[in-house]
Amino acid sequence: MPADVAAPFPWLSALAVIVLAVQLPMVAVLLSRLVQGPLRRSPLAPELPTLDQLGTVSVVVPTLNEAERLRPCLEGLTRQSYEVREILVVDSRSTDGTQAVVKSYQSHDPRLRLLEDDPLPQGWVGRPWALDYGFRHTAAASTWVLGIDADTQPQPGLVAALAKAMDQEGYDLVSLAPRFILKRPGEFWLQPALLMTLVYRFGPAGTPSSSSQRVMANGQCFMVRRSLLEQLDGYRSASTSFCDDVTLARYAAAQGAKVGFWDGSRLLKVRMYEGMAETWREWGRSLDLKDAAPAAQVWWDWFFLALVQGLPWVLAPMLLLLRSWRPASWSLALQLLWIVNGGLVLIRVGMQAAVASAYDLKGAPGAWAFWLSPLADLAAVARIGLSSLRRPTRWRGREYPGGG
Repeated sequence: MPADVAAPFPWLSALAVIVLAVQLPMVAVLLSRLVQGPLRRSPLAPELPTLDQLGTVSVVVPTLNEAERLRPCLEGLTRQSYEVREILVVDSRSTDGTQAVVKSYQSHDPRLRLLEDDPLPQGWVGRPWALDYGFRHTAAASTWVLGIDADTQPQPGLVAALAKAMDQEGYDLVSLAPRFILKRPGEFWLQPALLMTLVYRFGPAGTPSSSSQRVMANGQCFMVRRSLLEQLDGYRSASTSFCDDVTLARYAAAQGAKVGFWDGSRLLKVRMYEGMAETWREWGRSLDLKDAAPAAQVWWDWFFLALVQGLPWVLAPMLLLLRSWRPASWSLALQLLWIVNGGLVLIRVGMQAAVASAYDLKGAPGAWAFWLSPLADLAAVARIGLSSLRRPTRWRGREYPGGG
Protein backbone atom coordinates (compact mmCIF):
# COMPACT_ATOMS: atom_id res chain seq x y z
CA MET A 1 0.00 0.00 0.00
CA PRO A 2 1.45 3.47 -0.90
CA ALA A 3 2.73 5.44 2.04
CA ASP A 4 0.42 8.41 1.38
CA VAL A 5 -2.64 6.14 1.52
CA ALA A 6 -1.61 4.35 4.69
CA ALA A 7 -0.37 7.42 6.49
CA PRO A 8 -2.30 8.19 9.67
CA PHE A 9 -4.16 11.46 10.24
CA PRO A 10 -3.21 12.81 13.68
CA TRP A 11 -5.98 15.43 13.54
CA LEU A 12 -8.60 12.67 13.37
CA SER A 13 -7.44 11.27 16.68
CA ALA A 14 -7.48 14.73 18.24
CA LEU A 15 -11.01 15.29 16.94
CA ALA A 16 -12.07 11.90 18.32
CA VAL A 17 -10.75 12.86 21.76
CA ILE A 18 -12.74 16.10 21.69
CA VAL A 19 -15.96 14.34 20.62
CA LEU A 20 -15.49 11.68 23.30
CA ALA A 21 -14.93 14.32 25.97
CA VAL A 22 -18.29 15.88 25.10
CA GLN A 23 -20.21 12.72 24.31
CA LEU A 24 -19.24 10.41 27.19
CA PRO A 25 -20.88 12.50 29.96
CA MET A 26 -24.08 12.54 27.90
CA VAL A 27 -23.91 8.78 27.50
CA ALA A 28 -23.62 8.45 31.27
CA VAL A 29 -26.76 10.59 31.70
CA LEU A 30 -28.64 8.47 29.15
CA LEU A 31 -27.65 5.22 30.83
CA SER A 32 -28.67 6.56 34.25
CA ARG A 33 -32.16 7.14 32.83
CA LEU A 34 -32.54 3.94 30.85
CA VAL A 35 -31.25 1.72 33.66
CA GLN A 36 -34.43 2.59 35.56
CA GLY A 37 -36.54 0.94 32.87
CA PRO A 38 -36.61 -2.58 34.37
CA LEU A 39 -37.50 -1.05 37.77
CA ARG A 40 -40.27 1.21 36.51
CA ARG A 41 -43.87 1.04 37.65
CA SER A 42 -45.83 -1.75 35.93
CA PRO A 43 -48.41 -0.71 33.33
CA LEU A 44 -51.72 0.22 34.93
CA ALA A 45 -54.20 -2.66 34.74
CA PRO A 46 -58.02 -2.37 34.50
CA GLU A 47 -59.98 -2.32 37.75
CA LEU A 48 -63.61 -2.61 38.75
CA PRO A 49 -64.84 0.33 40.83
CA THR A 50 -65.61 0.04 44.52
CA LEU A 51 -68.53 1.69 46.29
CA ASP A 52 -66.32 4.31 47.89
CA GLN A 53 -65.50 5.57 44.36
CA LEU A 54 -69.15 6.32 43.55
CA GLY A 55 -69.34 9.65 41.72
CA THR A 56 -65.79 10.70 42.58
CA VAL A 57 -64.58 11.57 39.05
CA SER A 58 -65.57 14.40 36.73
CA VAL A 59 -64.34 14.01 33.15
CA VAL A 60 -63.59 17.00 30.90
CA VAL A 61 -63.17 16.54 27.13
CA PRO A 62 -62.04 19.62 25.16
CA THR A 63 -63.15 19.61 21.51
CA LEU A 64 -62.71 21.71 18.40
CA ASN A 65 -63.85 20.13 15.12
CA GLU A 66 -63.43 16.57 16.39
CA ALA A 67 -66.47 14.94 14.76
CA GLU A 68 -64.33 12.47 12.80
CA ARG A 69 -62.66 10.94 15.85
CA LEU A 70 -64.81 11.77 18.87
CA ARG A 71 -67.08 8.71 18.75
CA PRO A 72 -64.50 6.16 20.00
CA CYS A 73 -63.68 8.51 22.86
CA LEU A 74 -67.30 8.88 23.93
CA GLU A 75 -67.86 5.15 23.49
CA GLY A 76 -65.01 4.47 25.88
CA LEU A 77 -66.09 7.06 28.42
CA THR A 78 -69.72 5.96 28.54
CA ARG A 79 -68.50 2.40 29.21
CA GLN A 80 -66.82 3.53 32.42
CA SER A 81 -68.79 2.69 35.53
CA TYR A 82 -70.35 4.57 38.45
CA GLU A 83 -67.06 6.14 39.55
CA VAL A 84 -67.69 8.72 36.79
CA ARG A 85 -70.09 11.37 38.05
CA GLU A 86 -70.21 13.44 34.85
CA ILE A 87 -68.64 13.78 31.41
CA LEU A 88 -68.35 17.42 30.33
CA VAL A 89 -67.58 17.96 26.65
CA VAL A 90 -66.33 21.53 26.29
CA ASP A 91 -66.66 22.55 22.66
CA SER A 92 -65.02 25.65 21.20
CA ARG A 93 -67.67 26.40 18.55
CA SER A 94 -66.96 23.51 16.19
CA THR A 95 -68.27 23.80 12.64
CA ASP A 96 -67.98 20.14 11.60
CA GLY A 97 -70.86 18.57 13.53
CA THR A 98 -68.96 17.80 16.74
CA GLN A 99 -71.83 19.04 18.89
CA ALA A 100 -74.31 16.82 17.04
CA VAL A 101 -72.13 13.80 17.83
CA VAL A 102 -72.15 14.69 21.52
CA LYS A 103 -75.91 15.18 21.53
CA SER A 104 -76.44 11.77 19.97
CA TYR A 105 -74.66 10.19 22.94
CA GLN A 106 -76.46 12.31 25.52
CA SER A 107 -79.69 10.43 24.87
CA HIS A 108 -78.00 7.19 25.98
CA ASP A 109 -75.98 8.48 28.95
CA PRO A 110 -77.31 11.25 31.21
CA ARG A 111 -73.81 11.84 32.60
CA LEU A 112 -72.88 13.60 29.34
CA ARG A 113 -73.14 17.39 29.24
CA LEU A 114 -72.28 19.62 26.31
CA LEU A 115 -70.78 23.00 27.17
CA GLU A 116 -69.65 25.76 24.84
CA ASP A 117 -66.76 27.71 26.31
CA ASP A 118 -66.56 31.47 26.33
CA PRO A 119 -64.58 33.22 23.56
CA LEU A 120 -60.85 32.67 23.95
CA PRO A 121 -59.40 35.44 26.14
CA GLN A 122 -56.21 37.21 25.18
CA GLY A 123 -53.18 35.41 26.55
CA TRP A 124 -54.77 31.96 26.58
CA VAL A 125 -54.16 28.98 24.32
CA GLY A 126 -57.32 27.13 23.31
CA ARG A 127 -56.80 23.78 24.98
CA PRO A 128 -55.95 24.96 28.52
CA TRP A 129 -58.80 27.49 28.24
CA ALA A 130 -61.31 24.74 27.42
CA LEU A 131 -59.97 22.53 30.22
CA ASP A 132 -60.11 25.39 32.68
CA TYR A 133 -63.67 26.24 31.62
CA GLY A 134 -64.68 22.62 32.08
CA PHE A 135 -63.02 22.35 35.48
CA ARG A 136 -64.94 25.39 36.72
CA HIS A 137 -68.21 23.70 35.72
CA THR A 138 -67.48 20.36 37.39
CA ALA A 139 -69.35 19.24 40.49
CA ALA A 140 -67.70 20.40 43.70
CA ALA A 141 -68.39 16.97 45.22
CA SER A 142 -65.99 15.22 42.82
CA THR A 143 -62.60 14.21 44.18
CA TRP A 144 -60.87 13.95 40.82
CA VAL A 145 -60.94 15.86 37.53
CA LEU A 146 -59.89 13.79 34.52
CA GLY A 147 -58.94 15.56 31.29
CA ILE A 148 -59.33 13.31 28.24
CA ASP A 149 -58.52 14.26 24.65
CA ALA A 150 -61.04 13.63 21.91
CA ASP A 151 -58.60 11.46 19.92
CA THR A 152 -58.26 8.89 22.72
CA GLN A 153 -60.01 5.55 23.08
CA PRO A 154 -60.47 4.83 26.82
CA GLN A 155 -60.70 1.14 27.63
CA PRO A 156 -62.99 -0.42 30.28
CA GLY A 157 -61.65 -0.06 33.82
CA LEU A 158 -59.46 2.96 33.03
CA VAL A 159 -61.01 5.55 35.34
CA ALA A 160 -61.53 3.19 38.29
CA ALA A 161 -57.96 1.89 38.05
CA LEU A 162 -56.42 5.33 37.86
CA ALA A 163 -58.49 6.78 40.71
CA LYS A 164 -57.81 3.76 42.91
CA ALA A 165 -54.05 3.79 42.35
CA MET A 166 -53.77 7.54 42.90
CA ASP A 167 -55.81 7.36 46.09
CA GLN A 168 -53.89 4.41 47.54
CA GLU A 169 -50.47 5.83 46.67
CA GLY A 170 -51.23 9.44 47.59
CA TYR A 171 -50.76 11.02 44.17
CA ASP A 172 -52.22 14.43 43.35
CA LEU A 173 -51.67 14.42 39.58
CA VAL A 174 -51.02 11.51 37.23
CA SER A 175 -51.05 11.29 33.45
CA LEU A 176 -50.81 8.14 31.35
CA ALA A 177 -48.74 7.17 28.33
CA PRO A 178 -51.08 5.49 25.80
CA ARG A 179 -50.85 2.77 23.19
CA PHE A 180 -50.52 4.44 19.80
CA ILE A 181 -52.62 3.48 16.79
CA LEU A 182 -50.70 4.03 13.55
CA LYS A 183 -51.63 2.90 10.05
CA ARG A 184 -49.27 3.93 7.27
CA PRO A 185 -45.56 3.10 6.81
CA GLY A 186 -44.53 6.77 7.06
CA GLU A 187 -46.17 7.08 10.47
CA PHE A 188 -44.56 3.89 11.73
CA TRP A 189 -41.19 5.12 10.53
CA LEU A 190 -41.28 8.65 12.00
CA GLN A 191 -43.53 8.60 15.06
CA PRO A 192 -41.50 6.17 17.23
CA ALA A 193 -38.35 8.19 16.58
CA LEU A 194 -40.13 11.32 17.81
CA LEU A 195 -41.42 9.41 20.84
CA MET A 196 -37.90 8.21 21.57
CA THR A 197 -36.74 11.80 22.02
CA LEU A 198 -38.99 11.91 25.10
CA VAL A 199 -37.71 8.60 26.46
CA TYR A 200 -34.11 9.73 26.05
CA ARG A 201 -34.76 13.05 27.80
CA PHE A 202 -37.05 11.92 30.63
CA GLY A 203 -36.75 8.14 30.92
CA PRO A 204 -39.47 5.53 30.39
CA ALA A 205 -43.01 6.11 31.65
CA GLY A 206 -43.34 4.89 35.21
CA THR A 207 -39.93 6.06 36.41
CA PRO A 208 -39.63 8.85 39.00
CA SER A 209 -38.47 12.33 38.01
CA SER A 210 -35.29 13.77 39.48
CA SER A 211 -36.79 17.26 39.89
CA SER A 212 -39.92 19.25 39.09
CA GLN A 213 -38.27 20.54 35.89
CA ARG A 214 -37.76 16.96 34.64
CA VAL A 215 -41.40 15.95 35.16
CA MET A 216 -43.09 14.51 32.07
CA ALA A 217 -46.83 14.44 31.44
CA ASN A 218 -49.40 13.58 28.78
CA GLY A 219 -52.56 15.63 28.52
CA GLN A 220 -54.41 12.94 26.58
CA CYS A 221 -55.23 11.35 29.95
CA PHE A 222 -54.52 13.69 32.84
CA MET A 223 -56.13 13.18 36.26
CA VAL A 224 -55.81 15.81 38.99
CA ARG A 225 -57.08 15.95 42.53
CA ARG A 226 -59.81 18.60 42.45
CA SER A 227 -58.51 20.30 45.59
CA LEU A 228 -55.13 20.71 43.90
CA LEU A 229 -56.70 22.34 40.85
CA GLU A 230 -58.51 24.74 43.15
CA GLN A 231 -55.23 25.53 44.90
CA LEU A 232 -53.52 26.14 41.54
CA ASP A 233 -56.42 28.31 40.27
CA GLY A 234 -57.27 25.84 37.54
CA TYR A 235 -55.13 25.89 34.41
CA ARG A 236 -54.10 29.52 34.76
CA SER A 237 -50.42 28.64 35.24
CA ALA A 238 -50.48 26.92 31.82
CA SER A 239 -52.69 29.48 30.07
CA THR A 240 -50.10 30.51 27.46
CA SER A 241 -48.54 27.08 26.95
CA PHE A 242 -48.79 24.88 23.87
CA CYS A 243 -47.68 21.99 26.10
CA ASP A 244 -50.06 22.82 28.93
CA ASP A 245 -49.94 19.28 30.32
CA VAL A 246 -46.21 19.40 31.07
CA THR A 247 -46.37 23.03 32.17
CA LEU A 248 -49.12 22.37 34.70
CA ALA A 249 -47.55 19.14 35.95
CA ARG A 250 -44.19 20.82 36.55
CA TYR A 251 -45.83 23.78 38.25
CA ALA A 252 -47.79 21.43 40.51
CA ALA A 253 -44.66 19.45 41.36
CA ALA A 254 -42.83 22.68 42.21
CA GLN A 255 -45.65 23.49 44.66
CA GLY A 256 -45.08 20.18 46.45
CA ALA A 257 -47.75 18.03 44.75
CA LYS A 258 -47.03 14.35 44.17
CA VAL A 259 -46.94 13.96 40.39
CA GLY A 260 -46.59 10.83 38.27
CA PHE A 261 -46.35 9.77 34.64
CA TRP A 262 -47.37 6.13 34.25
CA ASP A 263 -47.66 3.52 31.54
CA GLY A 264 -51.33 3.33 30.52
CA SER A 265 -50.88 1.26 27.36
CA ARG A 266 -53.30 -1.42 28.61
CA LEU A 267 -56.08 1.10 29.23
CA LEU A 268 -55.75 3.91 26.70
CA LYS A 269 -55.36 3.95 22.93
CA VAL A 270 -54.88 7.02 20.78
CA ARG A 271 -54.91 7.87 17.09
CA MET A 272 -53.17 11.23 17.18
CA TYR A 273 -52.54 12.22 13.58
CA GLU A 274 -53.38 11.14 10.05
CA GLY A 275 -50.18 10.32 8.24
CA MET A 276 -46.50 11.13 8.42
CA ALA A 277 -46.80 14.75 7.27
CA GLU A 278 -49.32 15.67 9.98
CA THR A 279 -47.23 13.86 12.60
CA TRP A 280 -44.17 15.88 11.57
CA ARG A 281 -46.08 19.15 11.53
CA GLU A 282 -48.37 18.87 14.56
CA TRP A 283 -46.58 16.66 17.10
CA GLY A 284 -43.08 17.65 16.12
CA ARG A 285 -43.65 21.31 16.92
CA SER A 286 -44.58 20.71 20.55
CA LEU A 287 -42.07 18.02 21.54
CA ASP A 288 -39.38 20.54 22.39
CA LEU A 289 -41.53 21.53 25.45
CA LYS A 290 -40.17 25.08 25.24
CA ASP A 291 -43.28 26.47 26.96
CA ALA A 292 -42.57 24.34 30.04
CA ALA A 293 -38.85 24.97 30.51
CA PRO A 294 -36.24 27.74 30.40
CA ALA A 295 -34.54 28.25 27.03
CA ALA A 296 -31.26 26.95 28.44
CA GLN A 297 -32.88 23.62 29.36
CA VAL A 298 -34.60 23.32 25.99
CA TRP A 299 -31.33 23.74 24.10
CA TRP A 300 -29.37 21.60 26.52
CA ASP A 301 -31.85 18.79 25.92
CA TRP A 302 -31.55 19.24 22.17
CA PHE A 303 -27.74 19.15 22.40
CA PHE A 304 -28.08 15.96 24.46
CA LEU A 305 -30.34 14.38 21.82
CA ALA A 306 -27.99 15.41 19.04
CA LEU A 307 -25.05 13.68 20.75
CA VAL A 308 -26.67 10.44 21.90
CA GLN A 309 -29.58 9.86 19.49
CA GLY A 310 -28.62 11.59 16.24
CA LEU A 311 -24.83 11.65 15.99
CA PRO A 312 -24.28 7.87 16.42
CA TRP A 313 -26.09 7.24 13.12
CA VAL A 314 -23.49 9.43 11.41
CA LEU A 315 -20.32 8.48 13.29
CA ALA A 316 -20.72 4.70 13.54
CA PRO A 317 -20.91 4.03 9.78
CA MET A 318 -18.32 6.73 8.95
CA LEU A 319 -15.80 5.28 11.39
CA LEU A 320 -16.42 1.76 10.11
CA LEU A 321 -15.81 2.99 6.58
CA LEU A 322 -12.64 4.78 7.65
CA ARG A 323 -11.32 1.63 9.28
CA SER A 324 -11.80 -0.40 6.12
CA TRP A 325 -10.42 2.37 3.88
CA ARG A 326 -7.42 3.56 5.88
CA PRO A 327 -6.58 1.10 8.63
CA ALA A 328 -3.38 2.99 9.51
CA SER A 329 -5.56 5.85 10.73
CA TRP A 330 -7.33 3.62 13.26
CA SER A 331 -5.97 5.01 16.53
CA LEU A 332 -7.09 4.08 20.03
CA ALA A 333 -9.21 7.24 20.26
CA LEU A 334 -10.99 6.45 17.00
CA GLN A 335 -11.52 2.85 18.08
CA LEU A 336 -13.06 4.00 21.37
CA LEU A 337 -15.26 6.51 19.53
CA TRP A 338 -16.50 3.75 17.24
CA ILE A 339 -17.23 1.47 20.20
CA VAL A 340 -19.19 4.21 21.99
CA ASN A 341 -21.28 5.15 18.98
CA GLY A 342 -21.76 1.58 17.85
CA GLY A 343 -22.98 0.84 21.37
CA LEU A 344 -25.41 3.78 21.19
CA VAL A 345 -26.80 2.40 17.92
CA LEU A 346 -27.29 -1.01 19.54
CA ILE A 347 -28.99 0.60 22.55
CA ARG A 348 -31.33 2.47 20.21
CA VAL A 349 -32.26 -0.72 18.35
CA GLY A 350 -32.91 -2.41 21.69
CA MET A 351 -35.07 0.52 22.78
CA GLN A 352 -37.16 0.07 19.65
CA ALA A 353 -38.02 -3.43 20.81
CA ALA A 354 -38.67 -2.12 24.33
CA VAL A 355 -41.30 0.39 23.15
CA ALA A 356 -43.08 -2.05 20.83
CA SER A 357 -45.74 -2.62 23.51
CA ALA A 358 -46.69 1.06 23.18
CA TYR A 359 -47.93 0.44 19.63
CA ASP A 360 -50.88 -1.43 18.20
CA LEU A 361 -48.90 -3.41 15.62
CA LYS A 362 -51.38 -6.18 14.85
CA GLY A 363 -53.17 -5.82 11.55
CA ALA A 364 -51.69 -2.44 10.60
CA PRO A 365 -50.54 -2.57 6.95
CA GLY A 366 -47.54 -0.31 7.60
CA ALA A 367 -46.36 -1.96 10.82
CA TRP A 368 -43.21 -3.35 9.17
CA ALA A 369 -41.81 0.20 9.01
CA PHE A 370 -41.85 0.38 12.82
CA TRP A 371 -38.62 -1.63 12.92
CA LEU A 372 -36.94 0.86 10.57
CA SER A 373 -37.80 3.81 12.81
CA PRO A 374 -34.28 4.14 14.34
CA LEU A 375 -33.21 5.32 10.89
CA ALA A 376 -35.49 8.34 11.39
CA ASP A 377 -33.58 9.50 14.48
CA LEU A 378 -31.65 12.19 12.63
CA ALA A 379 -34.90 13.59 11.26
CA ALA A 380 -36.51 13.48 14.73
CA VAL A 381 -33.61 15.33 16.36
CA ALA A 382 -33.66 17.89 13.56
CA ARG A 383 -37.41 18.38 14.08
CA ILE A 384 -36.92 19.11 17.77
CA GLY A 385 -34.27 21.68 16.89
CA LEU A 386 -36.47 23.37 14.29
CA SER A 387 -39.38 23.49 16.72
CA SER A 388 -37.21 25.01 19.41
CA LEU A 389 -36.49 28.00 17.17
CA ARG A 390 -40.01 29.38 16.98
CA ARG A 391 -43.38 29.47 18.69
CA PRO A 392 -46.41 28.17 16.75
CA THR A 393 -48.75 30.73 15.19
CA ARG A 394 -51.42 28.23 14.21
CA TRP A 395 -52.66 25.34 16.34
CA ARG A 396 -55.73 23.14 15.89
CA GLY A 397 -57.46 25.61 13.59
CA ARG A 398 -56.70 28.70 15.66
CA GLU A 399 -54.38 31.58 14.84
CA TYR A 400 -52.10 33.01 17.54
CA PRO A 401 -49.91 36.13 17.54
CA GLY A 402 -46.14 35.94 17.66
CA GLY A 403 -44.16 32.98 16.42
CA GLY A 404 -40.65 34.28 16.85
